[in-house]
Amino acid sequence: MVAEVTMLARKARSAVIACAVGASIAMTGAGSAAAAGNPAVTEPVMSPTPVLAYYYLWFTHHSWNRAKIDYPLIGKYSSGEASVMRRQIEEAKAAGIDGFIVSWKDTARNDQRLRLLMSVAGHERFKLAMIYQGLDFYRKPLPVAEVAAGFQTFCDRYASNPVFFRLGGKPLTIWSGTWAFPRAAVAKVTGAVRRKILVLSTEKSLAGFQRLARVTDGDAYYWSSVNPATDPGYTAKLRALSEAIHHDRKYWIAPFAPGFDARLVGGIHVVPRDGGQTLRSEYSAAVRSSPDVLGLISWNEFSENSYVEPSDRYGYQALGVLRQLRGTSVPAPSGPAAPSDTGGRVAGGAAAATPGWPSVLRASVFALALIAVAGGIGIVRRRKAR
Repeated sequence: MVAEVTMLARKARSAVIACAVGASIAMTGAGSAAAAGNPAVTEPVMSPTPVLAYYYLWFTHHSWNRAKIDYPLIGKYSSGEASVMRRQIEEAKAAGIDGFIVSWKDTARNDQRLRLLMSVAGHERFKLAMIYQGLDFYRKPLPVAEVAAGFQTFCDRYASNPVFFRLGGKPLTIWSGTWAFPRAAVAKVTGAVRRKILVLSTEKSLAGFQRLARVTDGDAYYWSSVNPATDPGYTAKLRALSEAIHHDRKYWIAPFAPGFDARLVGGIHVVPRDGGQTLRSEYSAAVRSSPDVLGLISWNEFSENSYVEPSDRYGYQALGVLRQLRGTSVPAPSGPAAPSDTGGRVAGGAAAATPGWPSVLRASVFALALIAVAGGIGIVRRRKAR
């Protein structure tokens, strides 16, 4: 009976999450283009391409005291808690995310947390991939022997688990920071494991990929700081990378992000979220580069403010937009976004248009969410009473 009540409680919570994401779509998603001064434009192009979100499992309760301007709705968590992982996966699935690309290095803490995440993800039928952090805290390359040992450990201990996402029958892994290593060093590391796993580079240019094309299995470009409103050439860059990688019959992971602000960790660029319009534009550009996987940057990178995890500041905004994108047509790029992160003003200083959702409809959506919450709680209480 206890197990049945627990299962019903989890189903009720999942329904609440879906309602929260849906309410976010109704209240913010439909109005984001209007707030940016651009009409909502879509094309009848659907994308079955899987979405994997970059995920960081190194948080402790003290991590939130450094370089943070926003915090998760679930509180300042530790990444070592199964309940936190389960809720994150439920929220991600409700928004159309298929898996996490887990940041990992071979340490006792990381190994324990990876095993826990594998267990939770397996139970939730959620996929994982691994990105090895080849640079240290100061962005310097780790010793090649340490990187090689890490990939070998992952290959031997974890890769065979069915929870890991596969392309061409092999588990997907990524080597972050390949640009900082000589080609010979990369070849030494990948040559020992590529029979069993895929190893993608993280090169930032066509020349970078071509340098490592023969010793890696493709490229995953971690481009979180691009601004679609001011960098019109980035779409062509993604397409050029895709064409070269696919010409070599290798795998391409296209990046997209909701926004960016790394000033508290030494960065200088700020990419406003613009009420979700930045996420829409970057998703559209990523899809049009014909990727094998869409790489969402990120689930919970709170230091660089590229997260989509529900937060105090943005709520479920990003997940609401993403769920809409994954369930409807791919939007066409709509041009420069408003210079405000909140979409309060549009170009030329005119006040942004109010989204065209009547107040009564917004109230109805909120009411439906409350009904779902109450219904789920009622089911659990009646079961417990029996």
